[in-house]
Amino acid sequence: MSIRGNISEILSDLPEGVEVVAAAKARTPEEVLEVVQSGVRIVGENYVQEAEKAYEMVGGEVKWHFIGHLQKNKVKKAVKIFDMIETVDSVEVAKEIDKRCEQIGKVLPILVEINSGDEEQKSGVSPKDAEQLIREISSFKNIKVMGLMTMGPRFGNPEDSRPYFIKTREIFDKIKKLNLPNVEMRYLSMGMTNSYKIAIEEGANIVRIGTKLFGERNYVEDK
Repeated sequence: MSIRGNISEILSDLPEGVEVVAAAKARTPEEVLEVVQSGVRIVGENYVQEAEKAYEMVGGEVKWHFIGHLQKNKVKKAVKIFDMIETVDSVEVAKEIDKRCEQIGKVLPILVEINSGDEEQKSGVSPKDAEQLIREISSFKNIKVMGLMTMGPRFGNPEDSRPYFIKTREIFDKIKKLNLPNVEMRYLSMGMTNSYKIAIEEGANIVRIGTKLFGERNYVEDK
């Protein structure tokens, strides 16, 4: 099926209130433009350099989300391009985002990334440390915590991701009840191509889909 056909199928299948992020890792600017022209309103990029190239072609008609691991030395460029950073997992990165946003007069929505499986090789804050991190960064004036994001472990069976989505939603609900200043728990970003339906069942209202939108590519890496 074509990109346009893939997108039409997914958009018609999503429940109301669920937004899809086109996970564009390793895709060409031309492919990104095609998904945007086919109806996708949010593009997700893992690398600032790839985002810069795609942004040149596509522009600001859509929202841009950063969905990869953000290095401090890339923050200055990232805050100029992106409308949301979904992967904040430390005070240090949040502080850098805040500083760079202040320099350009911008308040940037962010999500805090939860390492829901407590896996050493994955980025994200441990579930037990999430509340403390959010309390610490809620005082920054140029960022606004808008929710949580999680990857969940990569399992062959999508159903195996469910406990990790449940855990992240429980953290989301707990923090929402705290009514912290400058924290608006609106978005729960969970699920990818093979697991987004399970994620939606567990409360996700942002799903990050790559392969199912763009089609297969030479190697499997869908974040």
